[in-house]
Amino acid sequence: MGMVPLFVLAHFSHHLVMALLQPLLPFIRDDFAISYTQAGWIVSSFTLAYGLSQLPAGWLADRIGPRILIAVGTSGVAVCGLLVGLSPTYIIMVVPLILMGVLGGSYHPAASPLVSASVEEKNRGRALGLHQIGGTASYFFSPLIAVGAAALLGGWRGSFISMSILTIALGIVLYILLGRRGYAGKPREKTSGSREEATFTPVSRRKLVAFIILGVILQVSIFSSISFLTLFSVDHLKISETAAAGLLALTHSSGLWGGPLGGYLSDRIGAVPILLFVCLIAGPFIYLLGLTSPGWSIAVVLLVLGACQYIGMPVTEAYVISHISERNRSTVLGFYYFASRGGPGLVTPALGYIIDHFGFGTGFTVVGAASLAIMVCCALFLLGKRD
Repeated sequence: MGMVPLFVLAHFSHHLVMALLQPLLPFIRDDFAISYTQAGWIVSSFTLAYGLSQLPAGWLADRIGPRILIAVGTSGVAVCGLLVGLSPTYIIMVVPLILMGVLGGSYHPAASPLVSASVEEKNRGRALGLHQIGGTASYFFSPLIAVGAAALLGGWRGSFISMSILTIALGIVLYILLGRRGYAGKPREKTSGSREEATFTPVSRRKLVAFIILGVILQVSIFSSISFLTLFSVDHLKISETAAAGLLALTHSSGLWGGPLGGYLSDRIGAVPILLFVCLIAGPFIYLLGLTSPGWSIAVVLLVLGACQYIGMPVTEAYVISHISERNRSTVLGFYYFASRGGPGLVTPALGYIIDHFGFGTGFTVVGAASLAIMVCCALFLLGKRD
């Protein structure tokens, strides 16, 4: 586990600026006077680019090495965050958000295989779960920091600018540390008889595709719904922006224990039953989100949704890494991250349109029902098969 803390820091740095967008949406909406559909396009401009960039990033990580890609995924993203904070209009702000997504896509396909390779195979899920804590911590602390910085520095722009400067510095430190730990160049060629090449078990393509689709739908449905949480809280539940940011932080707090738990259970029980379980819970709870009120009901629903999302992440990553050869892992993970991170870019504007015309309850019902239906179909390919 010696290298895992370094990658936890890298993951935290990678998401620190990205995680500001959701909690600051009410401030941005008021500043630019935009609709829910337009707010959805703000999120979409980033997530679509973020997803699409995972594909070339996965290919590059298998060929030029992870150090440059991880540095770009931290400091490069932060430079774009500075530009977001300086954007004078809604349309102009979309440009650096797209660039942020393009640069941000370089991190995950490069980092996850390194985390896996730094531990024994029997602890692979646990290590990926611990790695998840870094990203979760960003999404947990960012809502609280974002609202506080907005109040202290005179608006949402101050939050983006201040956190971007910090992240640029963290990215530089990580680049130096990775070089000192031997990640300065491209991956070394491995022979077919090496230990690393022996640590994967081939699986049927149909089963692999069905499993990846399950992981993708889980992430897309929850992320798209949570993207509107602060607006739902402020406009529908009639609570303050600060309280809305607190609810977003509460959602992501589940990842502080959900990621490590998912990785641990994946190592002990197997990835298939764990992912099936959280997937079949997620759809109904997305529906229940539209029925909540301020107090315990929304807290319970958000904690469950956060747990489902974060348990599913290391489980899916561990399964892919366990069944794909080392030379192709980053490439296949690139396809998974492309769909799971870019998928919300298609769903979020559509959800915003439904909310504009029919309300939050109808929007969450549509997403919850559609995701549950797809998950059940994929589950039929996996039931009765050993992991």
